[in-house]
Amino acid sequence: MYDEMRLIELKGISKNFGDTQVLRNVDLYIRKKEFLTLLGPSGCGKTTMLRIIGGFEFPTEGKVLFEGKDITDVPPYRRRVNTVFQKYALFTHMNVFDNIAFGLKLKKMGKQEIARRVGRMLELVNMEGYEKRWADSLSGGQQQRIAIARALVNEPEVLLLDEPLGALDLKLRKNMQLELKAMQQELGITFIYVTHDQEEALTMSDTIAVMSGGRIHQIGDPKKIYDEPKNAFVADFIGESNILPGVMPEDDVVEMAGQKFPCVDEGFDKNEEVDVVVRPEDIMVVGQDVGMLAGTVESVIFKGVHYEMMILAGGYRWKVHSTAMQPVGSEVGLSIVPFNIHIMHREAVSGK
Repeated sequence: MYDEMRLIELKGISKNFGDTQVLRNVDLYIRKKEFLTLLGPSGCGKTTMLRIIGGFEFPTEGKVLFEGKDITDVPPYRRRVNTVFQKYALFTHMNVFDNIAFGLKLKKMGKQEIARRVGRMLELVNMEGYEKRWADSLSGGQQQRIAIARALVNEPEVLLLDEPLGALDLKLRKNMQLELKAMQQELGITFIYVTHDQEEALTMSDTIAVMSGGRIHQIGDPKKIYDEPKNAFVADFIGESNILPGVMPEDDVVEMAGQKFPCVDEGFDKNEEVDVVVRPEDIMVVGQDVGMLAGTVESVIFKGVHYEMMILAGGYRWKVHSTAMQPVGSEVGLSIVPFNIHIMHREAVSGK
């Protein structure tokens, strides 16, 4: 049964390049007006998936549906999508106005309507007054804005973005993250975004699909992905984590680092071997006599808003983030509340 909120669906998508399989039976749907990010390391298949959605590649197996209709074999120019690449591919022999207007002129749109739409796009990307500037005279951030305006001026239902901020410096990249999200919300267009930067994904996305080895490991909103990773790969790739082997002797109890800890996880087999995730910011440094574990501070790094300490306790080096610094050599205790201990079924994960 067709769900009208599902704008795009990928069903059983696999893609081979020669003997190499880069996508493995992927199922995914993207909702209308959603900002969905494909997140994963280089070579995980995320750009190939984006290109299949855009029609630049065709799957070896599976189907692509748009509003319930099969578009698997439909060429890019007949799909209601536009793409922004990391290399902006602006026409350097044209000025800003002509770059943005290029697609509209191909459609033989009237001059007044072209001027109206280009003006609207320049306003949206904060580039008013740049109409007559040559594209190659712009900074990287300005070129990125023009590339986005050129894609949006055609009023696509879907905008595909393949690591468009990768060439920008850190400060400009962070500013553009916020601007892109604001544009998407204002225009109500579905954005499908590819990145290997987990902070970028957490900042902008409504939904994140974490990929590795040609498959999707977990799909969810940023908070769910961060707080409740499905496996060790997701936990390690999204943010910083302490990942330890553990055993579940019974519900709501996990044994790790030589101690038993209360937790809030149930439904595991008795004495099942598990992976345990504890985020560095969820570990409290307390007095050695009151901690759940006793340990020694081995190193301290100031990170700006917090200190990062490596603390040897229970035979494991714990990464701890705290606003209070304990000097190297200090004997301390570590305490973790049950809610901040996340238990995962152990599984073999490819592509790590």
